[in-house]
Amino acid sequence: MKATAKAHTNIALIKYWGKREEALILPTNNSLSLTLDGFYTTTTVDFRDELSQDVFMLDDQEVTGEAYQRVTKFLDLIRGLSGKTDLYANVHSINEVPTAAGFASSASGFAALAAAGAKAIGLNLNDQELSRLTRQGSGSACRSIYGGFAEWEMGVRLDGSDSYAVPIAPKEHWDIRVAAVVLSSTMKKVSSRAGMKRTVETSPFYTGWIDSIPNDLNGIKAGIQEKDFEKVGAIAEANCLKMHATTLGANPPFTYWHDTTLRVMHTVQKMRENGIPAYFTIDAGPNVKVLYLPEDEAKVENTLRNIAGVSDVRLSRAGSGITYL
Repeated sequence: MKATAKAHTNIALIKYWGKREEALILPTNNSLSLTLDGFYTTTTVDFRDELSQDVFMLDDQEVTGEAYQRVTKFLDLIRGLSGKTDLYANVHSINEVPTAAGFASSASGFAALAAAGAKAIGLNLNDQELSRLTRQGSGSACRSIYGGFAEWEMGVRLDGSDSYAVPIAPKEHWDIRVAAVVLSSTMKKVSSRAGMKRTVETSPFYTGWIDSIPNDLNGIKAGIQEKDFEKVGAIAEANCLKMHATTLGANPPFTYWHDTTLRVMHTVQKMRENGIPAYFTIDAGPNVKVLYLPEDEAKVENTLRNIAGVSDVRLSRAGSGITYL
Protein backbone atom coordinates (compact mmCIF):
# COMPACT_ATOMS: atom_id res chain seq x y z
CA MET A 1 0.00 0.00 0.00
CA LYS A 2 2.30 2.66 -1.34
CA ALA A 3 1.96 5.88 -3.35
CA THR A 4 4.06 8.91 -4.26
CA ALA A 5 2.70 12.39 -4.88
CA LYS A 6 4.24 15.74 -5.80
CA ALA A 7 2.73 19.06 -4.73
CA HIS A 8 3.86 22.61 -5.37
CA THR A 9 3.73 25.43 -2.88
CA ASN A 10 1.55 28.46 -3.50
CA ILE A 11 1.87 32.15 -2.84
CA ALA A 12 -1.19 33.88 -1.43
CA LEU A 13 -2.11 37.05 -3.30
CA ILE A 14 -5.05 37.59 -0.94
CA LYS A 15 -3.72 36.41 2.41
CA TYR A 16 -5.03 33.83 4.86
CA TRP A 17 -4.32 35.31 8.27
CA GLY A 18 -6.34 34.04 11.21
CA LYS A 19 -8.58 31.16 12.20
CA ARG A 20 -12.18 31.16 13.36
CA GLU A 21 -11.63 27.64 14.69
CA GLU A 22 -8.22 26.24 15.59
CA ALA A 23 -8.68 22.46 15.67
CA LEU A 24 -10.22 22.13 12.20
CA ILE A 25 -8.19 25.04 10.76
CA LEU A 26 -11.18 27.11 9.67
CA PRO A 27 -10.14 30.57 8.44
CA THR A 28 -11.61 33.98 9.20
CA ASN A 29 -11.58 34.97 5.51
CA ASN A 30 -11.36 33.63 1.96
CA SER A 31 -7.90 33.71 0.39
CA LEU A 32 -6.54 33.42 -3.13
CA SER A 33 -3.22 32.08 -4.36
CA LEU A 34 -1.01 31.24 -7.31
CA THR A 35 0.64 27.80 -7.33
CA LEU A 36 4.36 28.02 -8.21
CA ASP A 37 6.38 25.54 -10.26
CA GLY A 38 9.71 26.37 -8.58
CA PHE A 39 8.98 25.07 -5.06
CA TYR A 40 7.61 21.60 -4.35
CA THR A 41 7.55 18.55 -2.10
CA THR A 42 7.63 14.93 -3.21
CA THR A 43 6.28 12.47 -0.66
CA THR A 44 6.02 8.67 -0.60
CA VAL A 45 3.65 7.05 1.90
CA ASP A 46 4.02 3.30 2.42
CA PHE A 47 1.52 1.65 4.79
CA ARG A 48 2.96 -1.59 6.18
CA ASP A 49 1.37 -4.26 8.35
CA GLU A 50 4.60 -4.86 10.29
CA LEU A 51 4.95 -1.27 11.57
CA SER A 52 3.88 -0.44 15.12
CA GLN A 53 4.15 3.34 14.62
CA ASP A 54 4.65 5.87 11.83
CA VAL A 55 8.15 6.77 10.63
CA PHE A 56 8.73 10.18 9.05
CA MET A 57 11.87 10.95 7.02
CA LEU A 58 12.37 14.49 5.68
CA ASP A 59 15.29 15.01 3.30
CA ASP A 60 16.74 11.66 4.47
CA GLN A 61 16.68 12.69 8.15
CA GLU A 62 14.31 11.06 10.64
CA VAL A 63 11.94 13.63 12.14
CA THR A 64 10.79 13.57 15.77
CA GLY A 65 9.09 16.00 18.13
CA GLU A 66 6.38 18.46 17.13
CA ALA A 67 6.86 18.07 13.36
CA TYR A 68 6.50 14.29 13.68
CA GLN A 69 3.37 14.69 15.81
CA ARG A 70 1.74 16.90 13.15
CA VAL A 71 2.37 14.26 10.48
CA THR A 72 1.18 11.28 12.50
CA LYS A 73 -1.91 13.21 13.67
CA PHE A 74 -2.71 13.94 10.04
CA LEU A 75 -2.21 10.29 9.10
CA ASP A 76 -4.75 9.49 11.83
CA LEU A 77 -7.32 11.46 9.80
CA ILE A 78 -6.53 9.39 6.71
CA ARG A 79 -6.68 6.16 8.72
CA GLY A 80 -10.02 7.23 10.18
CA LEU A 81 -11.51 7.93 6.74
CA SER A 82 -10.39 4.52 5.48
CA GLY A 83 -11.38 2.55 8.59
CA LYS A 84 -7.84 1.12 8.76
CA THR A 85 -6.97 2.66 12.13
CA ASP A 86 -4.26 0.16 13.10
CA LEU A 87 -2.14 0.58 9.95
CA TYR A 88 1.07 2.62 10.16
CA ALA A 89 3.23 4.16 7.47
CA ASN A 90 6.74 4.95 6.38
CA VAL A 91 6.66 8.54 5.10
CA HIS A 92 9.57 9.84 3.04
CA SER A 93 9.53 13.48 1.87
CA ILE A 94 11.96 15.51 -0.20
CA ASN A 95 11.34 19.21 0.28
CA GLU A 96 12.45 21.69 -2.39
CA VAL A 97 11.26 24.59 -0.22
CA PRO A 98 13.10 26.43 2.59
CA THR A 99 11.36 25.29 5.80
CA ALA A 100 9.76 27.81 8.20
CA ALA A 101 11.12 30.90 6.45
CA GLY A 102 7.95 32.23 4.88
CA PHE A 103 7.95 30.07 1.74
CA ALA A 104 4.89 27.98 2.65
CA SER A 105 6.77 24.68 2.94
CA SER A 106 3.83 23.27 4.91
CA ALA A 107 1.54 23.96 1.93
CA SER A 108 3.38 21.69 -0.49
CA GLY A 109 4.30 19.31 2.34
CA PHE A 110 0.80 18.57 3.57
CA ALA A 111 -0.71 18.60 0.07
CA ALA A 112 1.76 15.91 -1.01
CA LEU A 113 1.24 13.96 2.24
CA ALA A 114 -2.55 14.07 1.86
CA ALA A 115 -2.50 12.97 -1.76
CA ALA A 116 0.04 10.17 -1.30
CA GLY A 117 -1.49 8.99 1.98
CA ALA A 118 -5.04 8.89 0.67
CA LYS A 119 -4.04 7.06 -2.50
CA ALA A 120 -1.80 4.59 -0.65
CA ILE A 121 -4.53 3.56 1.80
CA GLY A 122 -7.09 3.17 -0.98
CA LEU A 123 -9.25 6.28 -0.60
CA ASN A 124 -10.71 7.57 -3.86
CA LEU A 125 -11.09 11.29 -3.15
CA ASN A 126 -12.04 13.97 -5.65
CA ASP A 127 -10.20 17.30 -5.63
CA GLN A 128 -12.72 18.98 -3.34
CA GLU A 129 -12.57 16.13 -0.81
CA LEU A 130 -8.77 16.08 -0.99
CA SER A 131 -8.61 19.86 -0.47
CA ARG A 132 -10.90 19.63 2.56
CA LEU A 133 -8.74 16.85 4.04
CA THR A 134 -5.50 18.70 3.31
CA ARG A 135 -6.77 21.86 5.04
CA GLN A 136 -6.73 19.98 8.35
CA GLY A 137 -2.97 19.54 8.12
CA SER A 138 -2.08 23.06 6.99
CA GLY A 139 -4.61 25.67 5.95
CA SER A 140 -2.76 27.06 2.95
CA ALA A 141 -2.05 23.51 1.72
CA CYS A 142 -5.66 23.11 0.61
CA ARG A 143 -4.95 25.55 -2.25
CA SER A 144 -1.98 23.49 -3.51
CA ILE A 145 -4.32 20.74 -4.73
CA TYR A 146 -4.85 22.93 -7.80
CA GLY A 147 -2.52 24.46 -10.35
CA GLY A 148 -2.68 28.12 -11.36
CA PHE A 149 -4.96 30.37 -9.33
CA ALA A 150 -7.11 28.92 -6.53
CA GLU A 151 -9.41 30.39 -3.88
CA TRP A 152 -9.85 28.90 -0.42
CA GLU A 153 -13.48 29.39 0.57
CA MET A 154 -13.70 29.92 4.33
CA GLY A 155 -17.16 28.34 4.64
CA VAL A 156 -19.61 28.89 7.48
CA ARG A 157 -20.33 25.40 8.80
CA LEU A 158 -18.91 24.45 12.18
CA ASP A 159 -17.73 21.05 10.94
CA GLY A 160 -15.62 22.59 8.14
CA SER A 161 -17.42 20.64 5.41
CA ASP A 162 -17.74 23.77 3.24
CA SER A 163 -14.18 25.04 3.78
CA TYR A 164 -11.95 24.00 0.86
CA ALA A 165 -10.20 25.46 -2.19
CA VAL A 166 -11.69 25.82 -5.65
CA PRO A 167 -9.87 26.51 -8.95
CA ILE A 168 -10.11 30.07 -10.33
CA ALA A 169 -7.93 29.84 -13.46
CA PRO A 170 -5.55 27.10 -14.70
CA LYS A 171 -1.83 27.68 -15.05
CA GLU A 172 -2.23 27.98 -18.83
CA HIS A 173 -4.56 30.96 -18.42
CA TRP A 174 -1.81 33.54 -17.88
CA ASP A 175 1.99 33.52 -17.96
CA ILE A 176 2.59 35.52 -14.82
CA ARG A 177 5.99 35.10 -13.15
CA VAL A 178 7.18 35.17 -9.53
CA ALA A 179 10.71 35.81 -8.27
CA ALA A 180 11.27 34.39 -4.80
CA VAL A 181 13.86 36.62 -3.12
CA VAL A 182 15.67 34.57 -0.48
CA LEU A 183 16.97 36.65 2.41
CA SER A 184 16.99 34.17 5.25
CA SER A 185 16.59 30.41 5.49
CA THR A 186 16.60 30.46 9.30
CA MET A 187 13.63 29.42 11.42
CA LYS A 188 11.16 32.17 12.23
CA LYS A 189 11.02 33.47 15.81
CA VAL A 190 7.21 33.57 15.67
CA SER A 191 5.57 30.72 13.78
CA SER A 192 2.67 31.43 11.43
CA ARG A 193 0.26 29.64 13.75
CA ALA A 194 1.40 31.54 16.84
CA GLY A 195 1.48 34.83 14.93
CA MET A 196 -2.06 34.36 13.62
CA LYS A 197 -3.42 33.52 17.05
CA ARG A 198 -1.76 36.51 18.72
CA THR A 199 -2.96 38.87 15.99
CA VAL A 200 -6.58 37.66 16.02
CA GLU A 201 -6.77 37.87 19.81
CA THR A 202 -4.96 41.18 20.43
CA SER A 203 -4.57 43.41 17.35
CA PRO A 204 -7.01 46.36 17.14
CA PHE A 205 -6.26 46.49 13.38
CA TYR A 206 -7.63 43.00 12.74
CA THR A 207 -11.27 43.96 12.19
CA GLY A 208 -10.26 46.45 9.50
CA TRP A 209 -8.22 43.76 7.78
CA ILE A 210 -11.17 41.35 7.68
CA ASP A 211 -13.54 44.07 6.43
CA SER A 212 -11.21 44.81 3.49
CA ILE A 213 -11.04 41.24 2.14
CA PRO A 214 -14.25 40.96 0.06
CA ASN A 215 -13.40 44.06 -2.00
CA ASP A 216 -9.82 42.81 -2.55
CA LEU A 217 -11.08 39.40 -3.66
CA ASN A 218 -13.61 40.77 -6.11
CA GLY A 219 -11.02 43.10 -7.62
CA ILE A 220 -8.23 40.57 -7.98
CA LYS A 221 -10.48 37.88 -9.50
CA ALA A 222 -11.65 40.38 -12.10
CA GLY A 223 -8.00 41.31 -12.74
CA ILE A 224 -7.04 37.65 -13.22
CA GLN A 225 -9.82 37.05 -15.72
CA GLU A 226 -8.94 40.26 -17.60
CA LYS A 227 -5.18 39.55 -17.35
CA ASP A 228 -4.77 43.06 -15.93
CA PHE A 229 -1.32 42.81 -14.36
CA GLU A 230 -1.26 46.26 -12.76
CA LYS A 231 -4.63 45.62 -11.11
CA VAL A 232 -3.65 42.21 -9.77
CA GLY A 233 -0.25 43.39 -8.59
CA ALA A 234 -1.52 46.52 -6.87
CA ILE A 235 -4.25 44.63 -4.98
CA ALA A 236 -1.85 41.84 -3.96
CA GLU A 237 0.78 44.31 -2.68
CA ALA A 238 -1.76 46.36 -0.71
CA ASN A 239 -3.32 43.22 0.77
CA CYS A 240 0.10 42.04 1.93
CA LEU A 241 0.84 45.37 3.61
CA LYS A 242 -2.50 45.33 5.42
CA MET A 243 -1.86 41.83 6.73
CA HIS A 244 1.56 42.74 8.08
CA ALA A 245 0.15 45.92 9.65
CA THR A 246 -2.03 43.74 11.89
CA THR A 247 1.08 42.16 13.45
CA LEU A 248 2.40 45.58 14.45
CA GLY A 249 -0.81 46.14 16.40
CA ALA A 250 -0.63 42.80 18.22
CA ASN A 251 0.28 42.56 21.90
CA PRO A 252 3.19 42.13 22.11
CA PRO A 253 3.83 43.54 18.62
CA PHE A 254 6.01 41.63 16.16
CA THR A 255 7.10 41.68 12.54
CA TYR A 256 8.49 39.09 10.14
CA TRP A 257 10.47 41.67 8.17
CA HIS A 258 14.24 42.18 8.23
CA ASP A 259 16.11 45.27 7.08
CA THR A 260 16.74 43.53 3.74
CA THR A 261 12.99 42.89 3.40
CA LEU A 262 12.48 46.66 3.38
CA ARG A 263 15.29 47.15 0.86
CA VAL A 264 13.61 44.70 -1.53
CA MET A 265 10.23 46.39 -1.09
CA HIS A 266 11.73 49.81 -1.85
CA THR A 267 13.60 48.41 -4.87
CA VAL A 268 10.39 46.95 -6.33
CA GLN A 269 8.63 50.28 -5.91
CA LYS A 270 11.60 51.99 -7.61
CA MET A 271 11.35 49.56 -10.53
CA ARG A 272 7.76 50.65 -11.06
CA GLU A 273 8.81 54.30 -11.04
CA ASN A 274 11.31 53.40 -13.78
CA GLY A 275 8.65 51.77 -15.96
CA ILE A 276 9.06 48.09 -15.03
CA PRO A 277 5.74 46.73 -13.71
CA ALA A 278 6.61 44.67 -10.61
CA TYR A 279 4.82 44.15 -7.30
CA PHE A 280 5.79 42.44 -4.06
CA THR A 281 4.00 40.18 -1.63
CA ILE A 282 5.26 38.69 1.63
CA ASP A 283 3.89 35.82 3.68
CA ALA A 284 4.72 35.13 7.34
CA GLY A 285 8.49 35.43 6.98
CA PRO A 286 11.20 37.85 5.83
CA ASN A 287 11.45 36.65 2.24
CA VAL A 288 9.80 38.59 -0.57
CA LYS A 289 7.99 37.30 -3.65
CA VAL A 290 7.97 39.65 -6.64
CA LEU A 291 5.31 39.46 -9.37
CA TYR A 292 6.42 40.44 -12.88
CA LEU A 293 5.77 39.74 -16.57
CA PRO A 294 7.89 37.45 -18.79
CA GLU A 295 9.32 40.26 -20.92
CA ASP A 296 10.83 41.90 -17.82
CA GLU A 297 12.40 38.76 -16.34
CA ALA A 298 16.07 39.57 -17.03
CA LYS A 299 15.81 43.12 -15.68
CA VAL A 300 13.86 42.06 -12.59
CA GLU A 301 16.21 39.19 -11.73
CA ASN A 302 19.35 41.28 -12.20
CA THR A 303 17.98 44.14 -10.09
CA LEU A 304 16.93 41.85 -7.24
CA ARG A 305 20.22 39.95 -7.18
CA ASN A 306 22.15 43.21 -6.72
CA ILE A 307 20.36 44.16 -3.49
CA ALA A 308 22.59 43.96 -0.41
CA GLY A 309 21.55 41.07 1.83
CA VAL A 310 19.86 38.99 -0.89
CA SER A 311 21.31 35.46 -0.90
CA ASP A 312 19.38 34.03 -3.86
CA VAL A 313 16.62 34.73 -6.38
CA ARG A 314 14.55 31.79 -7.61
CA LEU A 315 12.24 32.24 -10.57
CA SER A 316 8.89 30.51 -10.95
CA ARG A 317 6.01 30.28 -13.37
CA ALA A 318 2.50 29.15 -12.57
CA GLY A 319 2.67 25.59 -11.29
CA SER A 320 0.64 22.41 -11.55
CA GLY A 321 -1.68 20.87 -9.01
CA ILE A 322 -1.19 17.46 -7.42
CA THR A 323 0.59 14.87 -9.56
CA TYR A 324 1.18 11.20 -8.80
CA LEU A 325 4.55 9.64 -9.61
